[in-house]
Amino acid sequence: MRRTWWIYLIGLLGLIAVAAPFLWMVLGSFKTQGELLRVPPTWWPDQPTTQNYDDLFSKANFPRYFLNSGLVALAVTAGNLIFCSMIGYALAKLRFKGRNALFVLVMATLMIPGMVTFVPLFVLVTNAGLANSYPGLILPFLVSPFGVFLMRQFFLGLPDDLMDAGRVDGTSELGIFARIMLPLTRPALATLGILTFLGSWNNFLWPLVIAQTEDKYTLPVALALYSTGQNAQNYGLLMAGAVVVVVPVLVIFLAFQRHVTKGIAITGLK
Repeated sequence: MRRTWWIYLIGLLGLIAVAAPFLWMVLGSFKTQGELLRVPPTWWPDQPTTQNYDDLFSKANFPRYFLNSGLVALAVTAGNLIFCSMIGYALAKLRFKGRNALFVLVMATLMIPGMVTFVPLFVLVTNAGLANSYPGLILPFLVSPFGVFLMRQFFLGLPDDLMDAGRVDGTSELGIFARIMLPLTRPALATLGILTFLGSWNNFLWPLVIAQTEDKYTLPVALALYSTGQNAQNYGLLMAGAVVVVVPVLVIFLAFQRHVTKGIAITGLK
């Protein structure tokens, strides 16, 4: 214990460095504009107020932005859970010509930077008439190479005897997948769902170029655009908006962190 005290000290300093900006943001959202500009700055609000949050949800259309972010994130997460599990199952358990080549192609897409496909994807979505629409925000992200890889690796660790037993009982291939194999992948599904939801909720660049009217803005886009112009100096309002963006995903991650670590650990052993 005496020899490892410095490890705990470094960890504590790292925790403080990571948590201090977030704590400052949360506390600052309850301060007045004058207190935020005070020199030297204060940590705890002298006169806590919720005026910043009142302005955020009354003057700005943040309830709409919140709904848009939730709708897009939930739809993208549901799509990844369905399609990535189906593709992963096919690549792991079904025998067909070109299976290994298809998996190599999926893995190759992981090495392609997103910016390389960004413009072609934008042109494709625009030509399809999906710009400034919910399908345009959702459809390009319904399947991810990482999700396919994660589910395939988990399915590889499940015994084929379960599938054989289902076939002997007369269960269809779809039934074997949905009723026998898929329920056993709950740790991997939880991991994929949480990571996908966090990524979609925080996605900024794609909604920025696809959403062309305010009624389609997501929270990160609205907050970024709201931080310019006449509201650029309203730091309390901006901090309140940042808290609204960060807190939901933080709560979800902390609530399901055990499933994330378990799913990744189990998948890594396959």
